[in-house]
Amino acid sequence: MTHDLRVAVVGAGMMGADHVRRIATTIAGATVSAVVEPDSARRAAALDLGTGAVGFADLDAALESGVVDAVLVATPGQFHEEALLKVLAVGLPVLCEKPLTQDPRSSWRVVEAEMAGGRQLIQVGFMRRFDREYQDLRKLVMGGSAGELMMLHARHRNPSVSDGYGQTMLITDSVVHEFDVVPWLAGAVVRSVEVKYPRRNARTPERLREPILVLIELDNGVLVDVEMNVSAGFGYQVQTEAVFEQGVARIGEPGGLQAWQHGRFSIAEHADYTTRFSEAYDRQVQAWVDAAKAGTIAGPSAFDGYKVAVCCAAGVKALETTGPVPVELPDVPTFYAGRGDYPGRRD
Repeated sequence: MTHDLRVAVVGAGMMGADHVRRIATTIAGATVSAVVEPDSARRAAALDLGTGAVGFADLDAALESGVVDAVLVATPGQFHEEALLKVLAVGLPVLCEKPLTQDPRSSWRVVEAEMAGGRQLIQVGFMRRFDREYQDLRKLVMGGSAGELMMLHARHRNPSVSDGYGQTMLITDSVVHEFDVVPWLAGAVVRSVEVKYPRRNARTPERLREPILVLIELDNGVLVDVEMNVSAGFGYQVQTEAVFEQGVARIGEPGGLQAWQHGRFSIAEHADYTTRFSEAYDRQVQAWVDAAKAGTIAGPSAFDGYKVAVCCAAGVKALETTGPVPVELPDVPTFYAGRGDYPGRRD
């Protein structure tokens, strides 16, 4: 494909609008040709960000318009299956924001539909694989210069969450990222998930019980603990410490301006994911655009998304269960094995 990839962005909320802006101002080789959003005010606001884009109230009309080469799905997760099946039916490449779908059964239906179509078209938007620090850490793990990886300590902290954030979202909206990136870092598969509760934060909303400590066991013996803390107050942190046989490595430490004032030292912390992972989102979308024009994908596959859905289901069960909850995953289907090399591929 020699012309710009004409992208329909489905969903014009915070994430969708950010992708419209990103494609319009940052990404090479693509344009926003359509914005699909039933809310007219949000649709109009997003159209103001994408030069020449056409607005549609539903996806069917956009797919029938003849102005779409590829689709970026940025709606809430409960709408992903329907959108993905429609896009697969017309054979267009699609970047789907996490999760693939909200449960293993619907995720598997999407996997089956993609396999039936005979082409790998779906890339799932787990953007941490495109973060330079995560990529550097994975190279260290795979290179072996520090010896074998033994443990990972992960911290995922939010200053606060919206009123619509419920207990299970600690897993399905937050730890979902660790369920993708941790096996990718370690070159392994999740085998069990356990949740433990420390003392409750007095700042935590009444509807939530947190923070939580999520213990993940991988099939290569690596143990992972994830602190999920959504009432931290001070800022947004996503950090990982890797413990090797011959050393320790850390990523996600605060950067930027360092200040010494009034007898104190300070470094500004991130406020949310839009700054912490801004470059990762840019690199992810650029890689997807380049791959879509070449007829392939450049990141986590639909099967990767299915595996995360299985892990999330186990994690939700672990919220109310004592002890580890096993994670049972099938072998990688032949359809997804040996399909090229991209950041995050492990067949």
